[in-house]
Amino acid sequence: MTVTPLKRVKKVVKRAKKFTRFEHEDFNGKMSPSWRRPRGIDCRVRRQYRGNKPLVKCGYGQNLKTKYILPNGFKKFLIRCPADLEVLLMNNRIYCGELAHNIGAKTRKVIVQRAAELNVKLTNAKGKLVREEKKL
Repeated sequence: MTVTPLKRVKKVVKRAKKFTRFEHEDFNGKMSPSWRRPRGIDCRVRRQYRGNKPLVKCGYGQNLKTKYILPNGFKKFLIRCPADLEVLLMNNRIYCGELAHNIGAKTRKVIVQRAAELNVKLTNAKGKLVREEKKL
């Protein structure tokens, strides 16, 4: 039996594209594209001229009811050890677990089995471990 989220709310994303730093395309390799607010006195972007990049504003923010919700309808909770699964026992309809990248195969196998017992959904539990269990 698969776990379904408690509520499925339609998520409205106001802007799918990332905001990039002004003129980072002109300095390839020298300037990071991560957003920095333009502060120059003559900057076209800061003055919001038509035809330029949009400025980051709070109006682009998401609805707080649907913020951090994954496409499967759950919120993400990072699992680093088997004890972290116990937290999701009562919240398995709101949160799903995501295994940390640095977990070894033995611990990963224990966590996947315990998640199946507790009826907790894991986002990245697929792989060799699940396929081996199906063969048995």
